[in-house]
Amino acid sequence: MTTLKSTLQKRTIFFKTESGAPERELCTDCGISRSSDPKRCGRACQFIDPQYESLEQEIHGKSRAFSGDQLFFGVYRKMYRASMREPLEGAQWTGITTSIASQLLNNNLVDAVLTMAPDPDDRWRPMPVLITDPQELHQARGMRMGYAPLLALLDIAKERNYQRLGVIGIPCQVYALRALEKELNLKKLYVIGTPCSDNTSTENFHEFLQLIDESPEDITYLEFRADYHVELRYQDGRNKTIPFLMLPLSKLRPDFFPLTCRTCVDYTNALSDITVGYMGGSGEQWLIVRNQQGEELLNLLGNQIKLTEPESAGNRASPVRGFMKNVELAAGGLPLRQMPNWLRPIVGWLMPKIGPRGLEFARARVEMKAIETVLHLRRELPKKMKNMVPNHVWQLVKPYGLVANTSEIKDEVKNTTKEK
Repeated sequence: MTTLKSTLQKRTIFFKTESGAPERELCTDCGISRSSDPKRCGRACQFIDPQYESLEQEIHGKSRAFSGDQLFFGVYRKMYRASMREPLEGAQWTGITTSIASQLLNNNLVDAVLTMAPDPDDRWRPMPVLITDPQELHQARGMRMGYAPLLALLDIAKERNYQRLGVIGIPCQVYALRALEKELNLKKLYVIGTPCSDNTSTENFHEFLQLIDESPEDITYLEFRADYHVELRYQDGRNKTIPFLMLPLSKLRPDFFPLTCRTCVDYTNALSDITVGYMGGSGEQWLIVRNQQGEELLNLLGNQIKLTEPESAGNRASPVRGFMKNVELAAGGLPLRQMPNWLRPIVGWLMPKIGPRGLEFARARVEMKAIETVLHLRRELPKKMKNMVPNHVWQLVKPYGLVANTSEIKDEVKNTTKEK
């Protein structure tokens, strides 16, 4: 059951979900199935038959190259390390995404911004909102965890004749948005993407919080950082960091992360105009400017934003191979390799100093997600691999000995390979 509500100011419309994601195979509840035309899922879903090459060509003017960093991160014009010179209070990092959205509204470039805010009953549950007043964007700051039918509000935008939209979304939401973009008949669409790899239900996330802290109800902020630590902030002003290796991941249920997120092929939100994340940021945020509109979005911030070249250090090969071994064990239902407890703090101290950092950290995470996709699909849904795994994913896993067999490749890809 879902309900539509609006604030007392009648400016912000929100979509409150009163039940979990629909009980369908491979669904992250992007919102299309809850819209006025749910049958569009068949041509919009990332988990059915993704068409990344053609959509990249359509949106960016070219498909990604299968060499260099475009193979990992998708089409881009420029990448930066970035931070706002005056961070916004309550932002997850320094408020780059919120600031861009505010400028879109302040400059009358869009009629509304479609994004997420916290559910009033649970600060961690994402709730889709359609915002028309830049002063109300503060409610969208911060990280949420869980499924959220963002695109269901496209119906309301249409009813209100909003023909210019800014959308902030994660990859599965952005893919569906782009797949349906022509049908929406919008005069303008700006897409700000955030990377995503391992989402779960909000209920599962609360279980995770209970495992990492004795007072999970006091946690107001959580961030997985590129320095191999999780940062926590509390209501009383305290801060705490936990090394990744000290997280109780082995205590999570096998289905804690759904198969959708374990088989996602788009960590970096390749169909957005600009991607704002952390993986390649080395302590700051990481911007991937993908096309002309992405440059326009960045330019809206002027000198409010500080930009530097991204760094890259370390070697990802060993960590990625270790990850692959653990995924092979997990996909086969076997116990994961465990590091002795006495060694964890030592390795946790070493990884930020000698492990992959900056862009090399981002490359490692993209390869890990590609490996996870292939191994889990092969075990659980092998018949879907032919349509679900784009060619660039096979290029990413090839260095680690994972090669597609004939039943896992689309016919058009086979024919192209023969011609070459």
